[in-house]
Amino acid sequence: MSKSLMMLHGKLRKAMKSAGYEELTEIQEKAIPKVLSGRHTLIVAPTGSGKTEAALLPVISKMLSTGYLERIAVVYITPLRALNRDLMKRLSVICTNIGIDVAVRHGDTPRSRRRIIAERPPHILITTPETLAYLLVNSRMRSHLKKVRWVIIDEFHEVMGSKRGSQLLVNLERLKEVCGGYQRIALSASIGDAVSYTHLRAHETSLH
Repeated sequence: MSKSLMMLHGKLRKAMKSAGYEELTEIQEKAIPKVLSGRHTLIVAPTGSGKTEAALLPVISKMLSTGYLERIAVVYITPLRALNRDLMKRLSVICTNIGIDVAVRHGDTPRSRRRIIAERPPHILITTPETLAYLLVNSRMRSHLKKVRWVIIDEFHEVMGSKRGSQLLVNLERLKEVCGGYQRIALSASIGDAVSYTHLRAHETSLH
């Protein structure tokens, strides 16, 4: 068993094994210790290399090891709704076995499902940049965001350097005012000239 895998909570390792996760990818080996350290982290690796798990596995492990199972503890932001659905399926396989709830909330989420999320928020909320902006002005959901301790930004290269990215950065600062601070983890397949490392606001670790 690899050193990075051993750093994860035993309950999570057991759930991973049941879900078919036998070994970590190279980027997961590098990222897990950094994310566990609490540092803001930018993970850059090709599509299909396991960036999502590189960010989420150590976050889930910290939730378990610290007992921080608040609703909502983690906000996962993706620019595409299709990614939301795919991520939900992948996460549910592991999280269902360890008592962690995951839910998707975006513009097309049915009203009945929105009501359930508002009444009983998940531990991990998957959403889009635009829906995050809405949640921050919705009084009921805004109150649920007070417990956020981790924010993961997927497809970082797709939104940064654009108006959409600028709005997201503003809303991330607004979220900080609501919850008092959180660890930021950004995932990207590439970083172009338009994307500055300072967008992560003094992140300490960049992984390639």
